[in-house]
Amino acid sequence: MTDRTSAPDTDPNRLDGLKALVTGGASGIGLATARLLAARGADVAVLDLDPSGARAPLHRIKADVSDDTSVREGVGAAVERLGGLDILVNNAGIGASGTVEDNDDAQWHRVLDVNVLGMVRTTRAALPHLRRSAHAAVVNTCSIAATAGLPQRALYSASKGAVLSLTLAMAADHVREGVRVNCVNPGTADTPWVGRLLDAADDPQAERAALNARQPMGRLVSAEEVAAAIAYLASPAAASVTGTALAVDGGMQGLRLRPAAAR
Repeated sequence: MTDRTSAPDTDPNRLDGLKALVTGGASGIGLATARLLAARGADVAVLDLDPSGARAPLHRIKADVSDDTSVREGVGAAVERLGGLDILVNNAGIGASGTVEDNDDAQWHRVLDVNVLGMVRTTRAALPHLRRSAHAAVVNTCSIAATAGLPQRALYSASKGAVLSLTLAMAADHVREGVRVNCVNPGTADTPWVGRLLDAADDPQAERAALNARQPMGRLVSAEEVAAAIAYLASPAAASVTGTALAVDGGMQGLRLRPAAAR
């Protein structure tokens, strides 16, 4: 039996010496995640269509997750720069609004290609490297849209529902290879994409108030809060966590509050 009383005091949230790749890591949740992983000691590469938003010490790599050749070249370049790969954060994704009637076939193919197949392509390219790691973790950015019916989000919700199922299947497939797979389910996050949606609304202030109100905590989730959840799932602190969806949604998934006036 190991005597742990004299073991050195180590922080399981630290990522010193680990190599991480974050897709869609040049803005929003991806950038917040890349910065946090680096702050906790990881060597981090960002893979993005436009990686210019990432700054040193992050390694910038241009790639398109909708193109398999581009993904394989990007992952290869990241592994070469980092000297290996321990953590993959599948964060790249695009949004869509409207009911099932509002998006044509081309839009459906495009969103599913980026949001679902993009994760497939990146993970497929990364797995040979992850299998060689003593601490292999994949974290997928999913959404509250995978577990709650949101109005005007049919296509986006379908893509994120697929991400949730894909996460569970990947976790089962690779657990015996030492590769953990989890996802985070953010609520509505205060990101550039949401900002663009608000700007396009007839009354941006009223729309923001409505988005704040539908989350029980009464505000949007921050990119940094989602990044903290991703960093936990990627860290040694979560060494026994796989096949899990961690909600970061201000209580939106599980809480059913009475109206404020009825308290």
